[in-house]
Amino acid sequence: MLRYATDWLGVYREQVNALNVYPVPDGDTGTNMHLTMQSVRRELDTCDTASMPSVARAISYGALLGARGNSGVILSQLLKGFSETIKDAPSVDGQLLTQALQAAQKSGYGAVMKPVEGTILTVARGVAEGARGQTPGEVLESALFAGQAMLDKTPEMLAALKQAGVVDSGGQGYLYLLEGMLGQLRGEALPPAPEVTHYAQQQFENEAFGYCTEFLMSEATAPIEEIRELVSPFGDSLLVVGAEGYVKGHIHTNQPDELLATVGRHGKMLKTKVEDMAEQHTEILGMAGAAERAEAEVPLSGLVAVASGYGLIKLFRSLGARIVSGGQTANPSVQDIVDAVRSVSAEQVIVLPNNKNVLMAAQKAAELLEGRAVILPTRTLGQGMGAALAFQAGEAADDLTPQMQDAADAVTTFEITRASRATTLTTAAGKELKIAENDVIGLQDDELVQSGGSPEDAVLELLAQGFSGQDIVTLFGGPQKTQADLDALSARISEQFEGVEVEAHLGGPELYDYLVTLE
Repeated sequence: MLRYATDWLGVYREQVNALNVYPVPDGDTGTNMHLTMQSVRRELDTCDTASMPSVARAISYGALLGARGNSGVILSQLLKGFSETIKDAPSVDGQLLTQALQAAQKSGYGAVMKPVEGTILTVARGVAEGARGQTPGEVLESALFAGQAMLDKTPEMLAALKQAGVVDSGGQGYLYLLEGMLGQLRGEALPPAPEVTHYAQQQFENEAFGYCTEFLMSEATAPIEEIRELVSPFGDSLLVVGAEGYVKGHIHTNQPDELLATVGRHGKMLKTKVEDMAEQHTEILGMAGAAERAEAEVPLSGLVAVASGYGLIKLFRSLGARIVSGGQTANPSVQDIVDAVRSVSAEQVIVLPNNKNVLMAAQKAAELLEGRAVILPTRTLGQGMGAALAFQAGEAADDLTPQMQDAADAVTTFEITRASRATTLTTAAGKELKIAENDVIGLQDDELVQSGGSPEDAVLELLAQGFSGQDIVTLFGGPQKTQADLDALSARISEQFEGVEVEAHLGGPELYDYLVTLE
């Protein structure tokens, strides 16, 4: 049922995105809930499905690790309550399903410091209050009827919903999940995806806190309640939840770096995400424009870039790119790239994969799009940045791609990261590298060429190897780096390479200490 519900929600993902107005321009509710459910499905695919405790753990654990955004974190807590109720049962009948839906809403409300009515929590309460029946099918039917009635009331509870003329997006997404569960029981085929012609965020105003910030931490040395209190002063839309030694956090703030540094003192930071919500709001308006493309003047070319790290994402967006989130170890799917291209209002769209492992998915997406997408085979984020700087929406893709390829080829990219395992190898230049697990390693244009020392020493060594009179060094610090780290390294670069302009930014990609370009 949950596997099928994941696909059912996927059909309506963009429709749910289009409804979002609350609480801020954090407008990918459908995508976030769908990604959360995909994580659940991955855990279900590897668990012992003959064991209810194993299934229940897969639901709770998968939802927590995969939770994205405010809506995804709340959904993970609804599923936590649900799974804790069924974990010791040999099977699920109508009575137990009713109890699980009731426990889900209690867990959801318990996770939010200041619950707001008119949201997914309200709809979950309606579902819980309406759930009744002898069989799971009867329970889901009654729960959906009551949940829909509650969803229809959400505009009267939140002024932002009433002003935009929509119901709550998270609540709608939750009902689509229950619909999918019921659809699986009935043997119904997946419905066709509805056409989206209007985005509610066209009505939306910016709010006080500009960055949607998330973290996943293991080995926490402080209780969840204490971490929640530490995070609370940084902003609003706060959620800090946890299970099995993991802590997941979501907050809207103006101080993402300080927030992550504070939290990072209390455990091992596994993953972070920072997104500029004003930029995201602009992107959503662009998606609305794509729906109305037939009525507007369409640019000759558009741009899609695969990227991670909020600083890099902000840069690509400032250059006119629609973003597909992903990169090393988090490759986007073919469908992710297809959806991004289709959302761009342009006659043709140039796609920058920015990673050799994404290139094949981009090429398959181009085949599905039948000539609308043009793939520029950038293999590093540095090449992608060079290409994006040469992009001009008013020029035809056929004219742009040679210029953009030349610009990409003119950039040398250095990546400083850590070795995932011990190995010994010989570089293309004949240098033997003996690498221990977690050693600092340096890559030049995606080729491993250096190991050992500090990340900062590695940057300087790589620059010395690759420098041949270039003018600009651009430096992006990874999630664990501070502004002080960047300032100190920039000073060392300026001292060693006299006359070179150094630009330094926070918000580099996950898993990297530094991303550096030389041009």
